[in-house]
Amino acid sequence: MAALRREVLLFFSVVLLVSCGASPTDILYRVPEEQPPNTLIGSLASDQGLPDTGHLYKLEVGSPYLRVDGKSGDIYTTEIPIDRETLKDCRNLFEGDKCFLEFEVSITDMVNGLGAGPRLIEGRIEVLDINDNTPQFSSPILTLSIPENTHIGALFSIPMATDRDSGHNGVAEYTLTTGPDADQLFSLQVALDSDEKLPQLVVMGNLDREIKDSYDLNIRVIDGGKPPRASSALLRVTVTDQNDNAPKFERSHYEAELQENSPQGHSVLQVRANDADTGTNGEIDYSLHQASEAVQRLLRIDRSTGVIYVKGLVDREEESFLKFFVFAKDRGPNSKSSKVLVIINVRDQNDNSPAIEIRGIGLVTHHNGVANISEDMPIGTPVALVQVSDRDEGENAVVTCVVAGDVPFQLRPASESSNDRKRKYFLQTTTLLDYENIKDYRIEIVAVDSGNPALSSTNSLKVQVTDINDNTPTFSPSRVEVDFAEGNQPGDKVLVITAADADSGSNEELVYSIIDLHATRLFEIQPTSGEIRVKNMLDREETEQYEFRVAAADKGIPSKTGTAIVVINVLDRNDNDPKFMLSGYSFSVIENMLPLNPVGVVTVTDADKGENARVRLYVEPDNGKFIIQNGTGTILSSISFDREKESTYSFRLKAVDAGDPPRSSYVGVTINVLDENDNAPYVTKPANSSYKYMSPVTPLDTRVEVVEAEDIDSGPNAELVYTITGGNPYDLFYISPNSGEITLVEEFTGKHNGLHRLVVKVSDKGKPPRHTTALVHVFVNDTKSNVSLIEALVGHSLYTPLDRDIAGDPNYALAQRSNILYGSLAGIAGVIMVIVAVVVIRHRLQKDTKSGYQAGKKESKDLYAPKQGPKNGKGKKSKKGKAPKPAKPVEEEEEASLQKGLKFNLINENPQSPSASKKHQAVQDLPATNTFVGTGDNTSTGSDQYSDYSYKANPPKYSSKQVGDYANTYQRDIYWTNRVW
Repeated sequence: MAALRREVLLFFSVVLLVSCGASPTDILYRVPEEQPPNTLIGSLASDQGLPDTGHLYKLEVGSPYLRVDGKSGDIYTTEIPIDRETLKDCRNLFEGDKCFLEFEVSITDMVNGLGAGPRLIEGRIEVLDINDNTPQFSSPILTLSIPENTHIGALFSIPMATDRDSGHNGVAEYTLTTGPDADQLFSLQVALDSDEKLPQLVVMGNLDREIKDSYDLNIRVIDGGKPPRASSALLRVTVTDQNDNAPKFERSHYEAELQENSPQGHSVLQVRANDADTGTNGEIDYSLHQASEAVQRLLRIDRSTGVIYVKGLVDREEESFLKFFVFAKDRGPNSKSSKVLVIINVRDQNDNSPAIEIRGIGLVTHHNGVANISEDMPIGTPVALVQVSDRDEGENAVVTCVVAGDVPFQLRPASESSNDRKRKYFLQTTTLLDYENIKDYRIEIVAVDSGNPALSSTNSLKVQVTDINDNTPTFSPSRVEVDFAEGNQPGDKVLVITAADADSGSNEELVYSIIDLHATRLFEIQPTSGEIRVKNMLDREETEQYEFRVAAADKGIPSKTGTAIVVINVLDRNDNDPKFMLSGYSFSVIENMLPLNPVGVVTVTDADKGENARVRLYVEPDNGKFIIQNGTGTILSSISFDREKESTYSFRLKAVDAGDPPRSSYVGVTINVLDENDNAPYVTKPANSSYKYMSPVTPLDTRVEVVEAEDIDSGPNAELVYTITGGNPYDLFYISPNSGEITLVEEFTGKHNGLHRLVVKVSDKGKPPRHTTALVHVFVNDTKSNVSLIEALVGHSLYTPLDRDIAGDPNYALAQRSNILYGSLAGIAGVIMVIVAVVVIRHRLQKDTKSGYQAGKKESKDLYAPKQGPKNGKGKKSKKGKAPKPAKPVEEEEEASLQKGLKFNLINENPQSPSASKKHQAVQDLPATNTFVGTGDNTSTGSDQYSDYSYKANPPKYSSKQVGDYANTYQRDIYWTNRVW
């Protein structure tokens, strides 16, 4: 065995590893368990790269299993062997978990016989398992019931063996030995269930309870150690009647929490299994299976209900969790069973107070609870090593350790270990100690866990300070901020700053100076009093704040210096006028905009601050047309704009700040009103009631008339376009779209004699456009002596709908007939010849006569006749377009006159004869102007659409019926004259 151990020790030679998540000083060794005393585990000197001499090693944690050589740092085993299976932290490890033994060693460097600053090394030893335990079955006799008629290949679980070793040293294999009578009936199969090997009995043949009801087999278990260990048990197989349903647990596993210190009889949890069989085959008994000694000591299970109760005192610090199986077995003659894993986590109860241990560290020795330290020691010097631990876990083991009271000491973690239950701290200084101020301290350390309720403990240490000279001047406060108004006088006092020094004598005398060079251009300080004055005038608009450092140096040797920051805020005075962004503002708005709409925005600023920069705006003069919003600078109109009335508005804006006294400024504002097409054109020439006379032989391109119109809008809204929209069916006339000039473009013929009414549309170029309709009358005839007739025709035209064309003389056919009569009468020799000639002429006229006013044959009615004419058919047109026959009374009267041989003198045949004008003087009173106004593209077509102004200003003295009567009377006179001739 000694040789074997040496080989094992040589195989597991010391291996130094850096632990995952640990600090660089944490080390890990591996060593097999059960090593003899004085077995070398590791050498800290060589592992840490330290010289062989000059260090003092001391084992802080690790006894009684370890010891450390004080000079070499070698770690050895002791007389108490390391048994992996009995170590407290390794009792309940799962398969594959590692077992560790922790240790701590402090190292003090020895320089010239004196120690210097101790270091703490933490490490762990992984205890490797050796095969020192034999696998065992739970009983030397194992029973297994198998129902008869079980099918071949059926599997039955055999109770597993347990081995306290782990890994390869655990259970490795099972073997089965059968007798001659069972050689062909049973075999062994080993199944793998996670980390367990499950032995199963395989039925290889048909079982018959009547032939043989039991078989004795031998099962052997072997572990994987070298050399291996083995044990055997008797496996008694009982053949029972068939019970083919095994109990089945409701869950795959059960897990519960148990509060430590729970009373006996406290129920932990209940496992439930169901069996599909009935009767005794479905009745289930529960039992603990593969339960450790601790489980059997602490828990019990109700055989019938499966409720697990507390049996003994549960202490989490002894057992943190319990792992076992519950076996469910039915009561049938051929019992079936199943098992389920149960894990009970013992929940911690805060029943342990934190433990505080204070001990010396390095060369700082403690004697009777007192530690000595010089005041010139640097900040962070350790004066003690404090170890705090708590046996609880979780929040109950999370300990907060603080130094109570106002003392210049604090706790700093001594290592980066992640072990929450045991922490080590250096008690170190936080400031430079001052013997003149405090000569000794009583340090009280308080540790409080996070339980509910929390538990705490205290421990104390007295620290004595040895004296040196180490005081520095200090300012209180170290940052001074003052307000100082701009516009000062050079040399004005700003503030006095002072510092204090705890030393005495020359070490207490101070000299003040300004450190920042840029600040010395504006400020100066009195060296002994600390009074600061300003050299020049300050301007807040240039710099609003000054910040610089002031130093106070004592007169000690060597001198010590303290500094402070001085901040001077320059306060504002109202020394700036409000300023508009522009020197003048010009805005454009569209006319007809509704009141209270924005017309422009102005921007004003003030370089001052606060109330001195708060600006209000006013409109001058305030005539109520415009207002301005303070805050936004938006100008609003109180009126609706009309460019035709007023196109430009000018005023001033006044800006006044809220300073004392206030300051102000002005700016001019111009509002330009943009045009909108809100006015239609109006015709200034010619009047609707006027007319233009033209001879039938007027040459082409002769100017007939010029339509003149105006529009009070501007721009495109005032640009006019002229078009002829009616009254030109023969295309005799052309109007210039731009100038309104009407010219003759076709020659006149006989059918064109008479009155022509041109409907002229005058439109602007606005969007949408507006237009006006005007009438231009042209009278075509050889003479114009009968003015009254022309005026009567024009007057009648004013009341004729615009969709009717008036173009030519409706009596053209009658005039042609009169000329034929004049030629015939010259050659008549007698009354008989006259009658014959008249009959012939009438016959020809009835056949060939056409109306002189046809307007392209659109209308056969006499447009100049009264609307209520006679109903004797004179105005009707025959189906073949022939002229209507004259009324019968007229023919009879004509024949009678001819028979009597009446003779007439020649009468002027011209319709404009002066003799006829006296009958129609009334038509000269018709309106002088008749302009038709409209918007868009629709043209006025009815007499009821004449402008109100034109119609109401000059109402006609005679109705259209009266004018028609005059025209008919005149036509009859002409007719009778022609008949006589």
